[in-house]
Amino acid sequence: MKYRFIDHTADIAFEIYGDSLSELMKNAAYAFYDAFVDTSRIGESEMRKIEVEGNDVEILLYRWLNELLYLFDTEFFAAKTVSTVVRENETLTASGTLRGDKFTPELVKVEPKAITMHRFKVEKQENGWRAFVVVDI
Repeated sequence: MKYRFIDHTADIAFEIYGDSLSELMKNAAYAFYDAFVDTSRIGESEMRKIEVEGNDVEILLYRWLNELLYLFDTEFFAAKTVSTVVRENETLTASGTLRGDKFTPELVKVEPKAITMHRFKVEKQENGWRAFVVVDI
C-alpha cells in the first residue's frame, strides 16, 4: 500500500509509505493529488520539475507538499505520474518530475488550503518509511 486516507473531522489526513525516501515523496504526491482532484480525468501533456531542501526528513516532506500545493493553487496543475530522487548530502534534497495537466474546476474534489504541522510526522521503520499528514481544507 502506497498511502491511505484517515478519517478526520474537518481536514484531510493520510498516511504515506515508502521503501525509500524517494518512494515516500512520490507516494506523498500521489496521495495529495488523489485527495483533491479526479486524477482519472487528468492527462500527461505538461511537465513540472520541483526541488526542495531540508535539514531533516520532516522539513523535506513538508516543503515537498507545499510545492505541490503551490502548483495546484497558482497553476491549476495536477500530476498523473511522478518520479523522484532524494539525495543526502549536507542537507536533504528531493527532486521530482511531475507529468500531468491543468485541471478545470469540475475535476476538483475539495480545495486544499494548507499543509499543517498538526500531527505531522515522518519516521523510519523496519521496512521503510511512514509519514502522517493533515491538510487543511
